[in-house]
Amino acid sequence: MDPILVGKAVTTPDALPETGGRVHLLPRYGNRHGLVAGATGTGKTVTLMTLAEGFSRIGVPVFLADVKGDVAGLAVAGDGGEKLLQRAAMIGADGYAPEASPVLFWDIYGKSGHPVRTTVSEIGPTLLGRMLELNDTQSGVLDITFKLADDRGLLLLDLADLRALLALVAEERKAISTSYGLVSAPSIGAIQRALLRLEQEGGNQFFGEPALELADLMRTTPDGRGVIGILAADQLVLKPRLYATFLLWLLSELFENLPEVGDLDKPKLVFVFDEAHLLFKDAPPALRQRVEQVVRIIRSKGVGIYFCSQFPDDVPDEILGQLGNRVQHALRAFTPRDQKAVRTAAETFVANPALDVAKVIAQLGTGEALVSTLQGKGAPMPVEQTLIAPPRCRMGAITEAERARVRAASPVGGKYDTTVDRESAFEMLAAKAAATLEAAQAPKARTTTEDDAAGGGFGQSVKDALFGTKRRQGMVETMAKQTARTVGNQIGRQILRGIFGGITGKR
Repeated sequence: MDPILVGKAVTTPDALPETGGRVHLLPRYGNRHGLVAGATGTGKTVTLMTLAEGFSRIGVPVFLADVKGDVAGLAVAGDGGEKLLQRAAMIGADGYAPEASPVLFWDIYGKSGHPVRTTVSEIGPTLLGRMLELNDTQSGVLDITFKLADDRGLLLLDLADLRALLALVAEERKAISTSYGLVSAPSIGAIQRALLRLEQEGGNQFFGEPALELADLMRTTPDGRGVIGILAADQLVLKPRLYATFLLWLLSELFENLPEVGDLDKPKLVFVFDEAHLLFKDAPPALRQRVEQVVRIIRSKGVGIYFCSQFPDDVPDEILGQLGNRVQHALRAFTPRDQKAVRTAAETFVANPALDVAKVIAQLGTGEALVSTLQGKGAPMPVEQTLIAPPRCRMGAITEAERARVRAASPVGGKYDTTVDRESAFEMLAAKAAATLEAAQAPKARTTTEDDAAGGGFGQSVKDALFGTKRRQGMVETMAKQTARTVGNQIGRQILRGIFGGITGKR
């Protein structure tokens, strides 16, 4: 299988005689994960596009987020300008020609791609609590709410279901506190307010059905190329918690559902975490530990994870040590933070006697990088200053008309573009409330009819005395609704959640 061309060594090309000085990423080590780092404007996005094209051409599906709008250029052939052709020839990119890659566009908000959804039950209280920015006490109440849903067989699909269940928790607060643990009214109110903020930010569109099926992220074309899934994230990234939680949920789904396959000739999927620092910012230690465990194990399921961020130390050390393929673009050592990042980057590469990494890393030009990939027997090659190969696609944004044409040809549009709203907790609780209210009103109606027949105005007087004005009748109806909501469906079915979503972290 042809290796993926990353670029050509500049400093010591003779150190790679078997490839003519070209630096490759070997497909059989593509699942050993990787890192693409560097300051803004140094070429990280172009490197990601080159790698995505390379994986796609050998039949590996790729999923990555488009935080600036330019990754969408993968769907359109490049212009094949003279400078690009000269660069490709200098690097030795045989057969280089402008070419579009097979692409599926996705978007949580459903505007720039097919909607991406999951259910509240599936995402679970841990990730949802982080998305809502809850404190430990409030997160504990959310845990209890999910446990109550499990015990009563109430399916949580969207935020309307969760709101209805929180109202039930508020009404039965004393009884629930006795059975499950202390539930305070202020904590319930805080969760409800956080849900309101999430809805105002458009996060409610992430919850519902049809839920995303992993098979649609792992598609190949009839001619054997891997389909590149591009998540429109230019607006999503403005909500860092929602962005990070979505990617962590998707990683959890891959980990939980894909079978063990060992080391293959090539990965089954390459998953790119752009703006990786958002994943770990303010993350609790338990969550970071789970991410580290998943990154360590998921390679045996054929998934390669590639982090992209400005600084290599944006990724925790326990995860950074597992990233075998490294591409480090320029870093500018203007501040103590920058100087520390330069030292970290230099120390994580296999030394090259001909290269002063700490010095060169601040002098790299746009489109150049320090590269080290896993070679024979899985050992990392000495770091090389490398001229990155140009992608074949457009290096820039696409028009709305071009995006629309790609979406129109999508094989999954009819599957995800229409929302499905089946019966769940909201409908079940509302139906029980209506049934109880109807039962409560039936005796009142019979008594009124009998009294009116017997005594005319006397019957109306009794009615007024018992039920009074519309306000008093409204109170009776409210009491009936509250009574209805206390009636639980004791099915006892436990709803399963992913490794990041469960109450205990276990499936």
